[in-house]
Amino acid sequence: MEQLACTGEKVGEPDLNRNELNPDASPQAAYGARLRRLREARGWTQVALADHIGFSSVHVSSIENGRKFPSLPFSRGLDSAFGLVGTEDSFEREWRNIKFGGLLEGFPEYAKYEARAVEIRLYNIGIIPGLLQTPEYARVLAESAVQRGAINPEQAEDRVAFLLERQKALRRTRPPMVFVTMDESCIRRPVGGAAVMDAQLAHLTEFAMLPNTLLQVAPFEIAERRTLNLPVNVLTLPDRSLICYAESQAQGNLDRDSATVVPMLTAYHQLQAEALSQAASVAMIEQLRKGTP
Repeated sequence: MEQLACTGEKVGEPDLNRNELNPDASPQAAYGARLRRLREARGWTQVALADHIGFSSVHVSSIENGRKFPSLPFSRGLDSAFGLVGTEDSFEREWRNIKFGGLLEGFPEYAKYEARAVEIRLYNIGIIPGLLQTPEYARVLAESAVQRGAINPEQAEDRVAFLLERQKALRRTRPPMVFVTMDESCIRRPVGGAAVMDAQLAHLTEFAMLPNTLLQVAPFEIAERRTLNLPVNVLTLPDRSLICYAESQAQGNLDRDSATVVPMLTAYHQLQAEALSQAASVAMIEQLRKGTP
């Protein structure tokens, strides 16, 4: 309260259109209720807070009442006003949890690095890597997660939109080199029915024809020689530094420590050596499209 008052801002104007919120109704309602609680605990009006963070009091009121979705700049402004920048309780962190609630923790941060990487190495088990998924294939996976209760329909839409935005990195003026090694289960597991799967397999063969890509299938027959047992993404950034992202069913982990990332890169190269060549991989995919075992 003293911080705002000493800047000469007005602190006496009444709040606008106050509604009672149920924080359990939705993540957006919880955000608004928490904002109101912290603001009132400091004795600030909506006008005083709005002036401090560079937004209108109407905007503050709309978010507090759950009528408007908060933005990243708004959340960062709140963190500055409440002294929460970089903390576990920051509004920016809460915003990211709402916006990317359908994604594993750490993945949105990974995606920022992916967008400017000069080399991308991907390994997946069971499903086609996201960067290579068709929109139809991605939507089937997202809708399945909704049916299981893992995410809500809005998060499913965000998940697909986020994926399509990531895929733009492959079409930028100077696209990265993209190395993809997929476990054979990725292409043999049917997703979305025959039409969706056929279009997805066709997309893989088109991807393999690009000048900046390498597509390989790690066949079942390599057995214990498979060096990776979880999905792994390894990025090479413009300064040649490495970042690794690996995930389990429940969480994702972003690693920048070369002491652990370099061995992961080595394991990836060892897996590539055991995998089929790109020509043999494409031939296997085409056989599947024709219904040949």
